[in-house]
Amino acid sequence: MTTPISNMDFCASCGSIMPVLQPNGGLTCYTCTKSYPVDELDANEVHYVLHFNSVDADQLETEKKRKKKRKHAAAEAEGPVVERKCPKCGNDVMSYATLQLRSADEGQTVFYTCTKCKYKETENS
Repeated sequence: MTTPISNMDFCASCGSIMPVLQPNGGLTCYTCTKSYPVDELDANEVHYVLHFNSVDADQLETEKKRKKKRKHAAAEAEGPVVERKCPKCGNDVMSYATLQLRSADEGQTVFYTCTKCKYKETENS
């Protein structure tokens, strides 16, 4: 005995995953109970169009400068770095470390250190 397979992955009405092909030759959605005869199974095609954002040369150059600055800061930092503005000197790169200081059902504490002036601040997340 062969195992029936589905030619249609999702219900066109409710979006639920469709069951395997029934012995009567059709499909019935378990969620909305809509029935699809065999001749409709291949007709439900979905077409997608992907639109990619364009990047101009100025944005690309600015991003390269940011990455270079982060890489340089990471070499001097005591841990991983993140783009975060230092409230003391205005530097936009800080290193961070996390610890679980409070109870387990509360968030962790994040310690930030400026890579330029070494100012430290904490955040309870």
